[in-house]
Amino acid sequence: MTTVLFTCAGQRVDIVTAFARAGATTVATDADRLAPALYHADRHALVPLVRDPDYLDALAELVEQHDVRLIVPLTDLDQAILSAARERLAPALVLAPSPEVCEAMGDKYLAHTFFEQHGIDTPRSWLPHEVPDDARYPLLVKVREGFGSRHIYPALDPSELAARLAATPVDSFVQERCVGEEFSIDVFCDLDGRCLNAIPRTMIQSKGGESIKGRSLDDRVLIAHGARVAETIGVVGPANVQCFREPDGTHPVTDVNLRFGGGFPLPLAAGSRYPELALALARGERPEPTVGVFREGVVMTRFFSDICLVEDASGALVPLDPPSGA
Repeated sequence: MTTVLFTCAGQRVDIVTAFARAGATTVATDADRLAPALYHADRHALVPLVRDPDYLDALAELVEQHDVRLIVPLTDLDQAILSAARERLAPALVLAPSPEVCEAMGDKYLAHTFFEQHGIDTPRSWLPHEVPDDARYPLLVKVREGFGSRHIYPALDPSELAARLAATPVDSFVQERCVGEEFSIDVFCDLDGRCLNAIPRTMIQSKGGESIKGRSLDDRVLIAHGARVAETIGVVGPANVQCFREPDGTHPVTDVNLRFGGGFPLPLAAGSRYPELALALARGERPEPTVGVFREGVVMTRFFSDICLVEDASGALVPLDPPSGA
């Protein structure tokens, strides 16, 4: 069985358990001992914070200890760090693109300029001091590096834009607001950047930037768009392409997250087999693309769940056994 190490596991129980069902031995890591995904993995370990100088040493030790063959980052926090440390983490395969791609997509203004340079539709965007007089309001003040829809503020006119820019506590840029319907496209690429599949989904409802309700959509335009964007960027492994369908027929891309998206259970249920593809890459295989092969009309609706823990004799947290007769 292939051992997979998940970094910044957090609440991504859905991903850890999906890899286990695909046949992997799972090792989850986090700096927070209350991260739920830790207790749904076969093994888990607490590690330093991502920016700690000892972070990579801790991961390298786990790779050796558990014979890890695949490392899957579950947030945007450490992708560039892991990508740059491939040799140090060998023989495990780091499922992430090059550090340059990670950094370009991690900064949403740099991502915008990349899209423009490569002929990918994207909303007009500017640095704070470059907003032109013909900008179409309402505008959005958006954090350059962030996730979960944090630090995004609407501005209805120039005076409100100035106030928003003066008040925001983070490095930001300004972007025109899309007016069409929003979609997410969950893609997966091999180590050569070939798109193996692209599965669009509607955004029925989201909270905090994470999809909680959606439907898989067999839209050939969106499928081709997602595959083209992924291959143009140089995605390796999973990514989530967020775009709109505007009244003029364009599909401007607002974000590309180089990880499994928050709506991961939906493409999984639709037949993506993304965990199996990732494990195949770790074994040195080269799966053939099956772009557009999935089940349409699968609807996801998410809910809260929980795990209760107690301290064992050593002070470590372990899952509480269910009550007798439960």
